[in-house]
Amino acid sequence: MTKQSPLNVLVIGLNFFPEVTGIAPYTSGLVRGLVDRGFNVDVLTAHPHYPEWKVHAGYGGRKRIDFQDGIQITRLPHYVPAKPEGFRRLASELSFGSRVLLAHWGRPDVIVMVSPALFSTAMAMFRARMSRRKPPISLWIQDLYSLGMTETGTGSGAVARLVTWVEKVTIGAASGVVVIHSRFAHYLTEKFGIDPQQIEVIGNWTHLKQTPPFDVAAIRARHGWEPDETIVLHAGNMGVKQALGNVVKAARLAEEQELPVRFVLLGNGSQRESLVAEGQGISRLQFIDSLDDSGFQAALASADVLLVNEKLGVSEMAVPSKLTSYFNAVRPVIAATDGQGVTAGEIGASGGGVVVDAEDPQALVNASIAFRDDPVWAASLAASGMRYRTDVLGQEVAIDRFAQWLRGLALEPDRINGLTHSQGKDGGNS
Repeated sequence: MTKQSPLNVLVIGLNFFPEVTGIAPYTSGLVRGLVDRGFNVDVLTAHPHYPEWKVHAGYGGRKRIDFQDGIQITRLPHYVPAKPEGFRRLASELSFGSRVLLAHWGRPDVIVMVSPALFSTAMAMFRARMSRRKPPISLWIQDLYSLGMTETGTGSGAVARLVTWVEKVTIGAASGVVVIHSRFAHYLTEKFGIDPQQIEVIGNWTHLKQTPPFDVAAIRARHGWEPDETIVLHAGNMGVKQALGNVVKAARLAEEQELPVRFVLLGNGSQRESLVAEGQGISRLQFIDSLDDSGFQAALASADVLLVNEKLGVSEMAVPSKLTSYFNAVRPVIAATDGQGVTAGEIGASGGGVVVDAEDPQALVNASIAFRDDPVWAASLAASGMRYRTDVLGQEVAIDRFAQWLRGLALEPDRINGLTHSQGKDGGNS
């Protein structure tokens, strides 16, 4: 590879188009953006299955190779558990990782590995570092497992230590790390002793095009939403971190208090079945299955308020990707979360919504009614969120920075044997 020749990039990640929520839109957007900038890009991914945790219709079975807009997309079959919890989730990641180990990688000049999924990424990292060529690797971290286990209280002490060790070793083997928030960068430096110069902060961008005009009345009617009720919609994964039992409780309170508010949970996830059971018989609660891209945008734009809900104690582990979609819909946002956490910081920076205490259903109900009672205020917050989307969350600037970062890695062979750890830093688990 010379400075003039196209850079050959291999992207390895569990999630990719046509999945419309979570990490997939960002990985897909990066790949297309790199191709537009003259890179040659191949993708190793799984068959689409998120957030339903069921392989999408038309996919599955054997390995499948697709060609789209000059991109070779190799889809590898792997184990997809109906309930992705504990060892089943681990088995799923190991299953994908084993397929990646045996796949044909070609001769990339640089590799982008996406985490989650941590354990399949660790396996891919092992293969790359055992190879003769040892191409430089950019690890793109969307979520930190060790931090997530601490904040959600999942996993025993031994399991948490193992996960932390795997995460530390995997990050330490990369040539450079891209994180989506400065707090992640601080965590890597303080927890794992990673040199800050080896970390690049590139925030997630708005992956949806500006929301087109929709027939809101028709869409609301299609979903059974009354014209005079306030629709508070949560979109995306229904997992442990989201703690959506709080929303079920809020819906029950709205019903008991005879308030014209309906809480809508759009999407799927490991906790959906239990949430449906918990919410049985609550008239102010509705579940909607995952929608395609157009239907998803239409639902967001037709709601009155959009919701981020997080488990009590979750403050640093991840930046909810749904925020970029929410701002794009030009609707005010309620974030039920830690007031000092990453999500609250994004709400404050954008001016696009309000923050209420995590797992306080009455506070969630009160905020919903406050928006209903003051539509001018609600519209002003929605407009602020849209300005933030335009001015800060632009896709082109983010991908330009990513492209520059990858070119730098490819041209600096001294990075290829892994990250330099900061002198004097504690790289252990304390």
